[in-house]
Amino acid sequence: MIDDDVKALALGLTRRDPDLLDRLIEQYQYRLFRYLIHLTGDREHAEDFFQETWVRVLERGHQYNAKWKFEAWLFTIARNLVFDWRRKKKPQSLDELMAPSEGAAGFEPSTPPEESPLQWAVQQQSESAVQASLGRVPVVFREVLVLRFQEELSLEEIASVTSTPISTVKSRLYRGLEALRKLLPEERA
Repeated sequence: MIDDDVKALALGLTRRDPDLLDRLIEQYQYRLFRYLIHLTGDREHAEDFFQETWVRVLERGHQYNAKWKFEAWLFTIARNLVFDWRRKKKPQSLDELMAPSEGAAGFEPSTPPEESPLQWAVQQQSESAVQASLGRVPVVFREVLVLRFQEELSLEEIASVTSTPISTVKSRLYRGLEALRKLLPEERA
């Protein structure tokens, strides 16, 4: 966004502009929902957190700081909601929190293929394998992988969203990639 766009965004959020909120929801709905599915591993919870995130954006729009990207602020709100919910669930151990969620499925909006049907089918099969494997990666690593490679946030933005040092983000990214690599089926010619 250009400086004027960021200032207009901050002003619109402060004023609780419903048209701005509609545009933001339309622009970020798929990315936010996909991120929430990866964090929760459950579509119903993701839908609840999706709605609650936008309510918080509306309620706390005056807290948005124009020096940060809007999506980093949005993902931080969503992450905090999910982690507050997880804390209330009180896991029995750290291992339980680190264990992958059952039934985690990736959300990917459908788009018409631009390549041949065969290329599209192979690509979909590969993406399905990655999504299935990603669902089995521990949530602390999965979150960083999703933010980096699907949401295309920088390491600094991920550190801001997760409230961790950049060195921790790098470590989780490396460990997550290693875990994902081990879970992916090997391609055999």
